[in-house]
Amino acid sequence: MRVPAFAVALLWSSLLTTSALPAQEHVHTPGMTHPASPAQLPTQGGQAAFAAVSEIVALLQADPNTDWSKVNIERLRLHLVDMDLVTVRSRVVATPVTGGAQFLVRGTGETIAAIQRMTAAHVTMMMHSGGPRVVRTELADGVRLIVTAPTPSDTAAVAKLRGLGFIGLMVSGDHHPAHHLALARGEAMPGHGH
Repeated sequence: MRVPAFAVALLWSSLLTTSALPAQEHVHTPGMTHPASPAQLPTQGGQAAFAAVSEIVALLQADPNTDWSKVNIERLRLHLVDMDLVTVRSRVVATPVTGGAQFLVRGTGETIAAIQRMTAAHVTMMMHSGGPRVVRTELADGVRLIVTAPTPSDTAAVAKLRGLGFIGLMVSGDHHPAHHLALARGEAMPGHGH
């Protein structure tokens, strides 16, 4: 049995007007608080960069020693923009080299400067943390990174470098949260453009 189109439209219209959609039932209480217990609240602040900034702001507000005259949350936001551009907008060509890999990381527009800033800061961190050896060369549209294992004959270490690739190396290490907090606090960050 074929149902006429007007009947389907009438049914949908009736459903939409007789019951509120869950999103329409959302009501904010004064001060944007929500009447849920802490166990019922989500732990993420929404979009990743927004959540990262939210976490840093909460840490700064909870720290009685925060020097608000030096705090610069905009600096952190700009760094997170760079992270996004490098992660999703750059083009990477990887080729094996003796003991590791070469990564040509390129972009257009504002992505070029983001690539250059992010790699400059990260190479400094990798070198100080005993990571792989990195030779970084700026290009007109990005950078060239030649990354080699501390012992180039260590086939497992070389395989790991190649397997991680450019972005895997960029996210390696546990310095990122401390780096973000230092940026927001207005601390000097050598090799960092923001």
